[in-house]
Amino acid sequence: LTAVALRAARDTMTHRGPDDAGLWFYRNRPEKAHAALAHRRLAVLDPTPAGHQPMVSRDGRWVLAYNGELYNDAILRQELRLTGRRFATQCDTETVLAAIERWGPGACAKFRGMFAFAAIDTVDHKLILARDPLGVKPLYVARQAHASGRGPVVAFASEARAILSLPGFDARPDPVTLGAYLSSIRPTLGSRTLFAGVETLEPGEVRVIDLAHATLPERSTSLWDEPDADTGEPDDGAVRDAIGRSVRAHLRSDVPVCVLLSGGLDSAIVSRIAAGELDPMMTFCAGAQDSPDLPEARAFAGVLGSDHREAILTREQFTERWGWMVRETGMPLSTPNEVAIYTIARTLRNAGNTVTLSGEGADELFAGYDVPMRLASEFAGTGDPDAGRFHVESNQWTPVSTLGAVMVPGYLDADRCADLVLATYRDAWDRARAGTPGADPLRAHRRMHRMTNLPNLLRRLDSATMLASVEGRTPFADSTVARLAERMPTGALFDPAIDAAERPATKLALRRAFAGDVSQSILARPKASFPIPFESWIADASAMLRTSAFARETFSPAAVEAVAARPRELWNLAWPMMNLAMWGDHWWGSGSAAPAPGDLAASGASSADPKLST
Repeated sequence: LTAVALRAARDTMTHRGPDDAGLWFYRNRPEKAHAALAHRRLAVLDPTPAGHQPMVSRDGRWVLAYNGELYNDAILRQELRLTGRRFATQCDTETVLAAIERWGPGACAKFRGMFAFAAIDTVDHKLILARDPLGVKPLYVARQAHASGRGPVVAFASEARAILSLPGFDARPDPVTLGAYLSSIRPTLGSRTLFAGVETLEPGEVRVIDLAHATLPERSTSLWDEPDADTGEPDDGAVRDAIGRSVRAHLRSDVPVCVLLSGGLDSAIVSRIAAGELDPMMTFCAGAQDSPDLPEARAFAGVLGSDHREAILTREQFTERWGWMVRETGMPLSTPNEVAIYTIARTLRNAGNTVTLSGEGADELFAGYDVPMRLASEFAGTGDPDAGRFHVESNQWTPVSTLGAVMVPGYLDADRCADLVLATYRDAWDRARAGTPGADPLRAHRRMHRMTNLPNLLRRLDSATMLASVEGRTPFADSTVARLAERMPTGALFDPAIDAAERPATKLALRRAFAGDVSQSILARPKASFPIPFESWIADASAMLRTSAFARETFSPAAVEAVAARPRELWNLAWPMMNLAMWGDHWWGSGSAAPAPGDLAASGASSADPKLST
């Protein structure tokens, strides 16, 4: 691969790092390894040239390309200083590099933060790829035959489209993940993505790759420990202390920081804590003109005394920005409120901010979803052992069983796709329930929400904010806070005996701990997340299904006509179908979007299967 090709691929992600760009090449003997790292930087800590990446160790052995923030930076620096390490910058990239020099892949278990990185060992010819335990930052990887025929090439990036812009890496749809997306609106299924042959590292995954052979390992390390026994219900002070410490750690920055304030409980808690640290403080809320979030957030901002701004999303803007976001990221959106998140990120960036704190993650960790928790409680009482199937069926937008009617005949083996979706969720359930106490059956369901819902929620936040060159931080979705929440008994968080119509039955520990810090109206509000009337708004773009080349090759004529004619009524099918049509037309236009002969998707084999690697 040439420097020109690498720079071009790197610069497809300029929005993720508009402040600096770097490129590093490593050439050794042909039988050993050739490697390159390319990086775009969003300068947040030590925004001087000292933080330039890729960053090379003093002895030249290690080279690092790193994306994210390290919240225990000071602790790790102190530990490393005791070994004689000296630091030349205030940038956490140098801390990550020093830790890898000292502990190799084992350093990943010491990191508290959000991160995705690639580190090359030029002595042992190894590549370390790692992603943070909760999946805040994305990381994709693919392997392709080298154009010269000498051997395979491994490529990785924060966005799949950067990989697919490299010579030799062809974009082809994976029908299995496409079918799974129609059902779940999640663009990944385990490690599979919507692109055949492109994988995602799963949250907490660490892969060590042999550069001499460019092999993707069959096994990888997980950074998430198995749950400990219940610690019992922590007192309000312990909950306040843990979350307060996390918010303050997430405020560390050398560029302006603000807070997203939706008027809900989670963002109100973050805003209240941040108000004691930021002076002045800016808060931002997004929504349609009649959104109930706007007056609630405005009132609480008045209590805090923050400089509060609103990002109003119109129907016309929604349609325009939706299509633009699909084209710009090369991926379909997961949820309609991604458009609102981008709108608010663009507004706060224009107001001079680079970093924003969000309340995302509290619902998945502190049992914040009333209906899913009640359904899980009812399911647990049935004695049915197939919880994997329950989680598929209770969260689906489009039933997996109907995919055969939605898709063009022959495009997808619908039964095989359904089997793979079920197998993925059953495997996740087996991991979720491992070590959880039998006396608290809902605890495993809470872990399942963290493992399946949270990574997609965080991916959409990262993608939408980074489109505006904004770093979104999540103090709730922090490994220390997450472990506190996961070890709490379910009764401390959710009570199915409470009538949700009278008062909230969810996130009880948070409501108690912060009852004196937020308004009573916020404490009593039901769950909402940038609510917009997308069911009616998507009708403005529904006609495109009739003209989309990708829709014609992928969806059955009956499904296309039904959705195009009744998008508001069939919104749960219209949203994923229209997103896939936009996505497919962007990548393949009028060309074929059918899977290539022998595609892994049709057979159901994993793209990580070494027997099928090129």
